[in-house]
Amino acid sequence: MRTFRTAAAAAAAFTGLLLLAPTTASAASPSASPSASASGTAKPVVDSVGTSFLTATTLASGQDADVPVSTGDYLYWAFPAAEGQTPTVQVKVTLPDAADRHGPQTWTVELFDGLRRRQSCTAGPQNGTAEQSAATVELSCTLRQIRSWAEPWSGDPLPGTYYVRLSSTDIPQTDLGLASTVHVHVATKGGADDAQPEGGSLKAPLVPPVNAGATAAAAAQTPVPSASATYAAAPAEEEGHWYSDLFSGWNTRWWWTVSGGVLAALAGVLGYTLTRHPRGHRHQPHRPAPAPVPHQAPPAQPRQDSWQ
Repeated sequence: MRTFRTAAAAAAAFTGLLLLAPTTASAASPSASPSASASGTAKPVVDSVGTSFLTATTLASGQDADVPVSTGDYLYWAFPAAEGQTPTVQVKVTLPDAADRHGPQTWTVELFDGLRRRQSCTAGPQNGTAEQSAATVELSCTLRQIRSWAEPWSGDPLPGTYYVRLSSTDIPQTDLGLASTVHVHVATKGGADDAQPEGGSLKAPLVPPVNAGATAAAAAQTPVPSASATYAAAPAEEEGHWYSDLFSGWNTRWWWTVSGGVLAALAGVLGYTLTRHPRGHRHQPHRPAPAPVPHQAPPAQPRQDSWQ
């Protein structure tokens, strides 16, 4: 009996260990999950930049970009924005050495929507001028809150892709091409919960195609329709008439050519008949008839005497 109780106690203890093992593992898992989530939210720093709207480098919300650039170039980045959000773009330009520069430099940051419309900034220094002795210049632009819809005539910001353009608007000619460093940070606040109801919604975000060859590649991969689908889509045959064969097929061109030639010849003959002056029947102007010449007596003969 004692042996049975000992065996039962050992079995109960072993079962308890098995039940506690998953609990211990699950208790230890939350301590590892924050590190994994923290590593997952960290976004890599972008080290590239575009020189046009089509080649703009895409940035996510909260992502930074550190790029060595050439002074005087137009620099483009792109980022997505949803309804209810208020994006803010912060730019810091590290200028070349003061000894290499020849005067102050003015930099400007601009924001454009997916339709390439320039959007106004509600806060932040959009333009900045750095003296020759300054080492950096900082710019920022806070966009208006993204709306869910807008009227066609308005320029309100809508959900979609937005472009950041950084340029040097006023710079000495001799400073063009100097090496500079640009740091860009995109931050957004708010979300769909902060969007004010406007009584409408946008059908599709304003996201233009960036990759030029994507559309052509998608069209090339479109499957060819089957023969049955082709036959099903074929139009119905048109109703024929007794004159259909005369003006159809290979002889259509000859019919129209001969008919056009005959009509042109008739038109020429008719025009010549109406416009020409028949020879010998020209109209003569009216002249009065000459007056008749009166009859004159013959001249008298000289008288001859008989005695001579």
